Amino acid sequence: MGKINSGEKGNVHKNAHNESVKHEPSPSHSKSLGLKEKLHSIYVKDYKKLMIIPNLLLFLSFAVLFFNLFTTGQFIEKGVSIQGGVSITVISKTLQSSDVETFLKQSFPKADVETKTLSGAGEQIGLIIEASDVTADELLQKLTSQYGISKNDYTAEVTGSKLGNSFYNQLIIAVIIAFILMAIVVYIYYRMFVPSFAIILAAFSDMITTLAIISLLGVKLTTAGIAALLMLIGYSVDTDILLTTRVVKRKEGTIDERIFGAFKTGMTMSAAAIATTVVALTLSHSDTLKQIMIILLIGLLADIIYTWIQNAGLLKWYMEKHHDKK
Repeated sequence: MGKINSGEKGNVHKNAHNESVKHEPSPSHSKSLGLKEKLHSIYVKDYKKLMIIPNLLLFLSFAVLFFNLFTTGQFIEKGVSIQGGVSITVISKTLQSSDVETFLKQSFPKADVETKTLSGAGEQIGLIIEASDVTADELLQKLTSQYGISKNDYTAEVTGSKLGNSFYNQLIIAVIIAFILMAIVVYIYYRMFVPSFAIILAAFSDMITTLAIISLLGVKLTTAGIAALLMLIGYSVDTDILLTTRVVKRKEGTIDERIFGAFKTGMTMSAAAIATTVVALTLSHSDTLKQIMIILLIGLLADIIYTWIQNAGLLKWYMEKHHDKK
């Protein structure tokens, strides 16, 4: 065997040192990897403890809505299109929304008055004045005397309280029927009570939390808002069905692998929907469209919690128990 001279030995030790330095992970990489592994371990092993988060959120949401019921007599404040009242659209580029609202509230202390800016092409073109417990004639008289508004500058619409309440009750019935039919279809497809129940529970929780948050933000629920809630229910069920189908129907891989596979697809869908909603909310000048986008944005964020913690936890618990019995 040939001998290795001192120069070759030095090269060997140098190369070995370089290799060790090259493959040794940096401290920052080790920390990030450890954090990722820790979060993964919590999500996989402590999923029952994580379910405290959506349950607590749902409890607080119910607390907010029932507090509203006991203090105001209704779960959430309603807009003129539901509660009934007067809606006046004034064409003006100079009237300030805050000034008009302050003036009308001082003129009618017992009335519920709200003004919104009406915009077009990025510029103000008018105001929308909504009020209850006051007549259209009284509002128009004050506006005419204070701001000199003529008949050609405004349009007025009156919604009776009975008509508004009737419409609201019909919408509530429509939501209830939608949940019932949705539950029937989901159960027929999966033939399993717990996965079907988890889907409906996630959609219901998402809607309740969204209502509670918009109530805290002071947003009045209108017919457009209820339409947004129906859209939100459909989206929530979509992500929940994606998760449930991957976990229950598919057999390849472990339960956790199926959940994470659905998570990647579902979060991509949610991120795209949230980005679209944020853009629409930022660029929109319509108050009606803004309310729809606000409700959708809040609901999409809440759906992440209820789908990937609440629903995923219930599914994993059910599947583990189901397989243990087998």
